[in-house]
This record gives sequence, C-alpha cells and structure tokens, in this order.
Amino acid sequence: MESKTFSLIFLLFIFILSHFSVLTSKRILNNPSVLSSSASLWSLSAERLIKSFNLMPKLDVNVIAKGNPDAPRLFESQFDFPARIGGGNVSHGPSVQEFGHYAGYYSLPRSKSAKMFYFFFESRNNSTDPVVIWLSGGPGCSSSVALFNENGPFTISEDLSLSWNDFGWDKVSNLIYVDQPVGTGFSYTSDSSDLRHNEAGVSNDLYDFLQAFFKEHPKFAKNDFYITGESYAGHYIPAFASRVHTGNKKKEGIPINLKGFAIGNGLTNPEIQYGAYGDYALQMKLISKSDHESLKQDYAECQNSTKTCNLKGGLTCDSAYEVCTSIFNQIMAKLENTNYYDVRKKCVGRLCYDFSKMETFLNKENVRKALGVGDIKFVSCSSTVYNAMMEDWMLNLEVKIPALVEDGINLLVYAGEYDLICNWLGNSRWVNQMNWSGQKDFGSAKEVPFLVDGKEAGLMKNHGSLTFLKVHDAGHMVPMDQPKASLQMLQNWMQGKLGTPIGQ
Repeated sequence: MESKTFSLIFLLFIFILSHFSVLTSKRILNNPSVLSSSASLWSLSAERLIKSFNLMPKLDVNVIAKGNPDAPRLFESQFDFPARIGGGNVSHGPSVQEFGHYAGYYSLPRSKSAKMFYFFFESRNNSTDPVVIWLSGGPGCSSSVALFNENGPFTISEDLSLSWNDFGWDKVSNLIYVDQPVGTGFSYTSDSSDLRHNEAGVSNDLYDFLQAFFKEHPKFAKNDFYITGESYAGHYIPAFASRVHTGNKKKEGIPINLKGFAIGNGLTNPEIQYGAYGDYALQMKLISKSDHESLKQDYAECQNSTKTCNLKGGLTCDSAYEVCTSIFNQIMAKLENTNYYDVRKKCVGRLCYDFSKMETFLNKENVRKALGVGDIKFVSCSSTVYNAMMEDWMLNLEVKIPALVEDGINLLVYAGEYDLICNWLGNSRWVNQMNWSGQKDFGSAKEVPFLVDGKEAGLMKNHGSLTFLKVHDAGHMVPMDQPKASLQMLQNWMQGKLGTPIGQ
C-alpha cells in the first residue's frame, strides 16, 4: 500500500465558479465557430474565480516531469507540527498530541501515475464518531480552502500561526479533506491523461482513495460514513455517493458504511437552477420586473440547450454553458461590485474574499517539508482542472440521487439564503421536483424552524431520507458565515434529529 501519514493540522474549503462570458445566446447558436473559443472563455472564468479569493497559485496544475527525483516519497511519521513550523503551540485549545492528525498520499490504481493528497483529523470527541469526507468545488479548488476558512480544526492568524476552531467539524466526526480532482492542491501526476473530464473519472478516483484509506485505517472502516461538500461538489457528491453504493452492492472492496451525503449551496441540476437566477434576483430586489421578463425569455433557450446537453453531451454542453451563462451575466451587469457569493457584500475590483493566508502558509518551504510533499507546490485552484471539466458543468447529477434515498441513504441539501450563484431557491426547486417515491409527501411537508441556542437559524423541511435547510444570515459558504449553526446542523443530521423538534 502506497501511503504516507503523519501528525499535523489543516483545512480546506471550496465552492463553485464564476459564470462570466460575454457572448449572447443567439450569437452562440447561430455561429458554431464561437465554440472554438470555449477554452479561452473557461480560462477567463477560472481566472476570475481564483482572483475573487485573492489566490495566486504559482503553478496552474500539478503535472510533474516523469521520473522526477524530487517527487514526494510516501512515508509515515508523527510529530508536533506547530513546533516544526516555528509557530509554537496551537493557542486556545488542547494539545495537538491528544489527537490523531494525519496527512498523506494514496496512489490511484485507475490512473497512470496520480497521487491524491489528503488531511485526516480524528474526532476531538470519540474515534467511534462518523467519518466525514469534505469535497470543495471550483471545479479545481483544493479542499484546504474549506479546511482553513470554514470547518476544519484550525484557522490561520495574520502571523500564520494556528488556532483551534471552536466549531470545527472534527468536534463531532473523524474528518477527511482531499485535494481533488488530481492536479489541484498537493495532488499530482506525471501524466496529463490522469486529469479528469467527467464524474465517472472523479468518482472512481475518490472510491479508490477511500479503499486505500480504510485499508490503512481499518479501525474506522465500520464507522458511519458521510460525504459532504459545497458548490461544484453538488456534481461530485451525487456521483461519488452513487459509486460508493454501487461498490458496496457489488462487493468490490472494503464495505463502506455510507449513511448519508450533504450538499451545501451546490450546483446539481443546472436546468432548474439556471431558471431560478431571475426569480431569486427579483425576489432580492437586485433587478427590475422588466429585467425579469427579459430573462424569462432567455431562459427558454437555456432550458432547451441544457436538455440537448444531457441527451447528447460533448460540444452541446459547451454551447449550453454559454447560452445559460448569459442569464447570470445580465444580472451581474446590473450589480456594481456585488459579491455573488453573498449579495449583502461588495467586492473590491475582482477581490471578494481574501484566502491568501492559506496559500502562503501551505507554500512555505518548511511546511511543505513537514508535510513530505517534496518540491510539489500548493495549487490552491487549478484553471487547467477547471477547464478539463467543461463538458461536465451543465449535466444533471440529481438523476443519481433517487436510487440512493430510496435505499435509505440520507440526503441533506442546505443553502445560505444570501448566495446568488448557487442560491437556495434553485436548490429548493430541484429538491422538490426530484422524482422519487416520497416526492409528494416531501412537497406537502411543513416547514419548521432550525433552532440554535433557542433562536431560529434557518427553515427546514423533511420527509423520509430527504431534508432541505435554508440557512439564515449566510452566503455561499455556510460553515464560514454560520460556524456554530453549521456544526449543529451536521451533528443533528447525523443523529437523525435535524428534521424533528427533538435535538433542536
């Protein structure tokens, strides 16, 4: 087993991308040559995403030279990570030696030479707590974005020292963050054919990662297992959950005790979610009624092109993206410097958030040495990985979900109410329109308040295996905006109490 593990501390995050192209839908449909510019348009979108978080990756993607003598060596060791980086003891919390903190690589057997990097934090409560894996979006952003800015055990201070996160999800779970798809974060390959272009490749790599992980950590293999993430992970998560469920049914390897999957402010069913942009923008008084009427007409073309994409795939999906993105662009043209991840906030130029400390920290030479990543640079978000998923974007991944919930695997869809790009309205619509045996009962279920410290922190509805939660006072990144509420949400959901008055 190729693996490497060692004591440490970290985090990651994600989210989805920015839809920014200037072509109109008619120009695309009437001029097929426009499709030849898709790659450059996607590159611009990727660049906009990266700069919106004040990230400046030194490399575009981690594809290294074959036979590189400086490639990471896979090994195991334990150490006091904060002391090794000269930051002293982690402040305001227990000693890191009290818990199992690991990082490492696993080889991916369906690849030519890919190695997937991960962080693993044993629960601060009990090793028998569920195992939770977090996937960030982009596509192509490292999960360390969430680790250090949302729900990981630690946060990074201005002086690059580390402090305990009082609301880290490791307080109620054994928590895994992975850098995926391959090429982002510290994950790497020496063969560009290992870069993934669809959910089949992504989910197979994640399944193989889990098999390697549980082989290396057998004491956690029987724990309950949950898949979580946000933004473009609204694509990854249904495919990954389906892959795990299929693997279990076919007895392909170590059984994985999949109990549920949670999607936060995700992009899951583009056809429905793009249709919600105009309605959400009108509801939030971001556009006028006449603007809304115009967008409704544009959506008819978007809907048709998305249906074609899901039937035929390939370049029809590039076209669907261009057609539908014009809807988002028209809204943003009305909103000067509005942060589309949280419409209450403004961006300064392209800068909407500053996650640069995470990037600086992980690219420090002594940090990389402590992690054993050799000369591999940290790629916070990869535009190459982003571009590789072009024809995946407009596909509907909701179709993989009904079979899972019918088999009793729990689904939580949650969304911060102030996010525009993956807004709660679009997510609520695809959840309500999903075709499964409980659809009617879920639709008629009563909304109930989600309470934190006796105060309403959101509104939710539940039936059977399905729960939807609209989170108050939060944007795209719920664990960052409402850390206490998100931790309670996770804990209550895993305990089966989220949709009931009990445990509120």
